[in-house]
Amino acid sequence: MYFGKKREQTDPRVPPNQNVTTSFPVLHHGNVPYYRDLTAWNLKVFGLVKEEKTFSYKEILELKQTDLHNDIHCVTGWSKLDNVWTGVTVKDLMKNMTILEEAKYVLLHAEEGWKTNLPIEDFLKESSMLAHSHNAEPLTPDHGFPLRAVIPHLYFWKSAKWLRGIEFVRDNEPGFWEKNGYHIYGDPWKEERFSWD
Repeated sequence: MYFGKKREQTDPRVPPNQNVTTSFPVLHHGNVPYYRDLTAWNLKVFGLVKEEKTFSYKEILELKQTDLHNDIHCVTGWSKLDNVWTGVTVKDLMKNMTILEEAKYVLLHAEEGWKTNLPIEDFLKESSMLAHSHNAEPLTPDHGFPLRAVIPHLYFWKSAKWLRGIEFVRDNEPGFWEKNGYHIYGDPWKEERFSWD
């Protein structure tokens, strides 16, 4: 668990048993990918959609760019307040795509076969986005450059770094951390940290 500056639990922005930090801890499993040439990078949207689409990095940057302000909460016990993310909202990304009715969940695919799952309603929330910058600076490789998901209302492992695919599916398939003991949903306000919670 992370032990940073403790805020009163009466602070409505801080979930139970979280410690506020001004740093940005780095946590991940596996290697950190480093990109020297983004012309080979792409993001695929596939699965239960009417027509699959693959976006280049250039095409992502050509979509409407939005700044979103939020707080983030890690399952390991830290919270970082007052973040500003820049990127494409999920709503804008999906604006010209049709999701099939049977799609109930989303799998976010990252480098090295890593993935995480979430209900489609959570992915499509107004606060969900794909970010390339944090606090007016491009993401560092450790924090998910060139693109990461930001799903701030869930524990931060659901905000997949090094995003490469968005798959719409019928069934709730657990991802890497969910298969290794983390909660299937991950609501920080209910402290849904582990599968036995």
